[in-house]
Amino acid sequence: MPYQTVNPFNGESGAVFAEPSSEQLELMLQTAHQRFNGWRNSSFDDRALIAAKAAAILRTRSDEFARLITLEMGKLIEESRGEVLLTADIIDYYGKHAESFLSSQTLNPVTGDAVIQSAPIGVLLGVQPWNFPYYQLARFAAPNLMAGNVVMVKHAANIPQCALAFEKLWLEAGAPVGVYTNLFASHDQVDWLLDDPRIRGVALTGSVEAGKSVAARAGKNMKKSTMELGGNDAFIVLDDADIEKSVTWAMWAKMNNNGQCCIAAKRIILHEAIADAFMSQFSAAMSALKDGDPFDKATTLGPLSSEAALKNLVTQVDEAIAAGATLVQGGKRIDRTGAFMQPTILCDVTQSNPAFYDEFFGPIAIIFRVKTDVEAIALANDSKFGLGGSIFSKDINRAKAMAREIDTGMVFINHPTWTSPDLPFGGVKESGYGRELSSMGIHEFVNKKLIRVAHIDAPA
Repeated sequence: MPYQTVNPFNGESGAVFAEPSSEQLELMLQTAHQRFNGWRNSSFDDRALIAAKAAAILRTRSDEFARLITLEMGKLIEESRGEVLLTADIIDYYGKHAESFLSSQTLNPVTGDAVIQSAPIGVLLGVQPWNFPYYQLARFAAPNLMAGNVVMVKHAANIPQCALAFEKLWLEAGAPVGVYTNLFASHDQVDWLLDDPRIRGVALTGSVEAGKSVAARAGKNMKKSTMELGGNDAFIVLDDADIEKSVTWAMWAKMNNNGQCCIAAKRIILHEAIADAFMSQFSAAMSALKDGDPFDKATTLGPLSSEAALKNLVTQVDEAIAAGATLVQGGKRIDRTGAFMQPTILCDVTQSNPAFYDEFFGPIAIIFRVKTDVEAIALANDSKFGLGGSIFSKDINRAKAMAREIDTGMVFINHPTWTSPDLPFGGVKESGYGRELSSMGIHEFVNKKLIRVAHIDAPA
């Protein structure tokens, strides 16, 4: 698949970028590997100055960076601006806190002295998706660069201009060449990189299939990996919840990024006492979405990221209906230019239906009704995924008790699953392993080195 801009709003093709030759790829890896020795010995203050400048550039030129997101993958322009600012916040966060996060830990052995130091490990490879073109890169790059590692990034093929813009950002901020390297690499070239001993670890965000492939290759080469894969998050509304607020948040959780989000509310689980009232308001809100140009602030429903994504989603809905799901509304592509999908609601999805377990990456809501909290927990946990989830209730203790029983990496109460620089992000089961963001994110790819001083006489 070529690295090419194709505007999903109108189908117009744009810039095309060539994959590097084997010789070019070797030179880029060689440069990164050589750069690591100097970068690892730079001070936290020096790295933080570069991070601060990168964040300031993003904020000053947010419209410029946001435009590329909307052009290449169709995100609503206001959401694109929000992503740029969140990206700046993440870079700033690690610039300010990396040194304290990685400070030495003094131990208290029975005799002598011991300390654990956090040391960078080398060149890291990131394999990143299209749905958040800068935010995903910042989650990987910011903590690892501040830790003293250097990074090489293979971004998604449909957002090449965003990929280049992020590389240029670091160069403009003062990072030496080789500290952050963009790769328009093929799958075979990614495998070659994973086999090379100069690559010391890999972080992937993407599909389960991609994760299994990259994790297996990394494991074969004894390399640390982190995986942030799919999600099928439950959005649970209990019988005492504020219905109006719950519907407002459900719309935000379902339709943020046009539903193309790993932590989107993909399964809405309603207590039967409030299900009819919720459904009436939620259906009306979905019907009121206005499709159009994602650069127009009046648009509330943008295109999917590509024609292929749209066709796949329509096929998933058709298969769900054929397997017995009830189509409440939507279900088809919108009759207009561009990769537009009708906002869709499905009900009566049983365990024998592929839609029960599959992830729908778009404006598709699947609604379930339950009678008890126990039933809601069981339904939420009946998934191969375990990324996030949310519970809406006026009884916080009740919601906390349920949260403890839900088998995911994150549970939010009275707020959809979302992200913040200071909160750890990651999942379990087929949603992957490892954590990004917060203090936890910077510790994934550092060597926890024990230095021990012992005052012990040798045995006679």
